[in-house]
Amino acid sequence: MSRFFSVISVTDAVKVAEKIAPLPGKETVPVEISAGRVLASDISADTDVPGFDRSVVDGYAVRSADTAGAGNSAPALIRCAGRVAMGKHDATLAVGNAGCAYIPTGGILPPGADAAVMIEYTEVAGDTVLLKKAASYGENIIRKDEDFQAGETVFLAGRRLSPQDTGVLAACGCMDVPVAKKPVVAIISTGNELVPGGVVPGPGQVRDANGPMLSSWLREYGCEPRLYGIVKDEREAFEAVIARAVSECDVVLLSGGSSKDDRDMTARVIADKGTVLVHGIALAPGKPTIIGTIDSKPVFGLPGHPASAFVVLIAIVRPLLDRMLGQTDPLINTVQATLSENIPSQRGREEYVRVKLRDGVATPLFGKSGLLNTLVRSHGLIRIPAGFEGLEKGSTVDVILW
Repeated sequence: MSRFFSVISVTDAVKVAEKIAPLPGKETVPVEISAGRVLASDISADTDVPGFDRSVVDGYAVRSADTAGAGNSAPALIRCAGRVAMGKHDATLAVGNAGCAYIPTGGILPPGADAAVMIEYTEVAGDTVLLKKAASYGENIIRKDEDFQAGETVFLAGRRLSPQDTGVLAACGCMDVPVAKKPVVAIISTGNELVPGGVVPGPGQVRDANGPMLSSWLREYGCEPRLYGIVKDEREAFEAVIARAVSECDVVLLSGGSSKDDRDMTARVIADKGTVLVHGIALAPGKPTIIGTIDSKPVFGLPGHPASAFVVLIAIVRPLLDRMLGQTDPLINTVQATLSENIPSQRGREEYVRVKLRDGVATPLFGKSGLLNTLVRSHGLIRIPAGFEGLEKGSTVDVILW
């Protein structure tokens, strides 16, 4: 088998990854634990929200026309007809000509009233209220169904829910939330040189950094990572772990198994057990990435260097996960910055460069792909498209934040 079938563009590699993405699964979860999950169905309000006209201040419900011209020097004198009780509707309480009613925040606006005056602008003398500020029509009140109307679509499927979204879901009566199932992603670290993080490495050995790094990112992105430990470069053991991972998970990530070294067996094993779709992407870092399937499950061979593996995870694997989650907006944060110096690049490949941010300026951190320090000393990545021969100092760039 040749080292590479053919090197394809990042765009084409993403299309391949998206094409093999399993369809999103669906489950329901209680609304109180739904934040961070992706909606699997549209959500509509089951009733008007709110279901009644209400005040947004503590004060007095009034007819705005009765307050015209009111001020500190000439307050409007209005008779108080009573008090609005929280959570109750008093059919006998109404605001008539030159009348008002005390109303707490959230109280039902009594018939006849069309505004509310904050209590700070009032004084009470017996059953007379002195209003020191005029109220305009609709001031300090929310009308029935002003938030949402019954049957109105509140959220569309594909939205990743925020904590504030869960409050809206509850207000709309959605206590069991339909969400996409979390993709279960296997992580297999490969290589004779790898040892667990808790082991002091001997000569020629390195600790496995990719396993924890990939697992943490996947969990934060809404997946369920499953670590299968370190597998030596022995075909029988390698095949056994892959077979187990494929049977138990939705996606398999092989970390370190896509080296160009002729001894590497990853592509051959994937080809023997399934299909190799891509072996080589015009991506820096990350050229030797493998994309394939085994038993219709996506299998990725990621580079062994942590920085390279992370770039492939963001650029190639993430779009597949978005498809599996049914997610419309990727969970990727970007900010604009000004480039502090020229960055050279090779035309024909897409390149990701680590940068440090300060006061809106992005400074490249050039370093060998095997170095770890640039991962923690940088704040994110900038993408140089394949058709560019670098970026010039002073250019406005989008920084993909870690």
